[in-house]
Amino acid sequence: MATPMGGAADTVRVTAGSARADQASMRRSNLGLILRHLKDHGGQSRARVAAQTGLSKATMSSLISDLVERGLVTEGELERGGSVGRPGLALHLDGRHVCGIGLEINVDYLSVTALDLVGQVLVESTRPIDTVALSVDEVVVEVANLLASTMKSLRAKGIRPVTITVAAPGSIDHARGVVKFAPNVGWRDVPLVADLTKRLGRTAPPVVIENDAKLGAVAEHAQVSAAGIHDLVYVTGDVGVGAGIIVEGRVLRGATGFAGEVGHMPLDPEMRQCACGRLGCWETMVGLAAFLRLVADPGDPVLDPSRALEERLEEIHRRADEGDARTLEALRRIALGVGSGVSLLADVFDPRLIVLGGYFAFFSDHLTEPVTAEIRRRALTETVPEVTASTLGLTSAARGGAHLALESVFRDPGAVDPPRAASRPA
Repeated sequence: MATPMGGAADTVRVTAGSARADQASMRRSNLGLILRHLKDHGGQSRARVAAQTGLSKATMSSLISDLVERGLVTEGELERGGSVGRPGLALHLDGRHVCGIGLEINVDYLSVTALDLVGQVLVESTRPIDTVALSVDEVVVEVANLLASTMKSLRAKGIRPVTITVAAPGSIDHARGVVKFAPNVGWRDVPLVADLTKRLGRTAPPVVIENDAKLGAVAEHAQVSAAGIHDLVYVTGDVGVGAGIIVEGRVLRGATGFAGEVGHMPLDPEMRQCACGRLGCWETMVGLAAFLRLVADPGDPVLDPSRALEERLEEIHRRADEGDARTLEALRRIALGVGSGVSLLADVFDPRLIVLGGYFAFFSDHLTEPVTAEIRRRALTETVPEVTASTLGLTSAARGGAHLALESVFRDPGAVDPPRAASRPA
């Protein structure tokens, strides 16, 4: 008897298809589980990875073969570990033929970083730009040109970018790829992902965007996670002041993605006008523009936006080292202002670590101790977070973007094509 359309036979086919989809999903999940385990715990034998992930030896064998073929895992030295029996070859992350790219759009500079799967820096550079003076289209052209030259260099070495993460200032609509509001560069509702994707062309990897301070926090967490620190606040000192907040190892975005806009806390007793339109925001006290206003008069070379920001900050630091009274007084005032705001963040988020980034990090020898003292003076308990300075310079947001870009590999290693033998880096 013929089976009616939509009857039992169709039901069986749908069920079988669902089963195959479930198996494929499970395989992708297990491939990612192994990669993340090796990322977090370093080289281990198959047996140890199987024991710690709960995967069977038979499943492990198939998955490892797949990961090795894709160039994401390699087997290295023998691992004995004091156990009885035949030693196993240690598994390690490889992934030298893939990379994530992060690029930061700042008021004063563009910064780009490319990392391979183990976090090794492949490309890192910074170039000056006067973002405020340029139109959005002009900035997009500059960003696209820098990304295109970076990708060309990487591909010439046989390295394939998997994703590009762009760090932008202000409030971000991550899902739509839109910069909703970035007052310090005058942007509102800029479809940055669509604009960049169109400019880069069809062969470019996917582009995503995220807030610059949040990505700085991602980069800092990658630096300290091995030490068991999974709760931190990263405070970036740029023209705007923002915070990236890591809670239990995850970035805090908030209900609308606006979490971390701490530069607009009303802390300035002089009630100066902020770029956001309000009065008395914290960044009017301690942002880069406020600092430069304190240290120099118009016409001073350190105020020239065409010069690299690092060069200008180094010149200011040299003046401080030589005992220039105006520079030292400016740093004293900035330290008090940073301390007052950071102490509030310490109370609200209770982090183990507070990291000072942006220009704050350049002057860590003048800021870290007084900021710590201010936190202790205001603390509600005897336990206060450690305050340290970022060691990543102006690259922290771009580096965090590169780390985030690589998450696509850890989510779905099966989407990574095997490297061509002729082009695989040595």
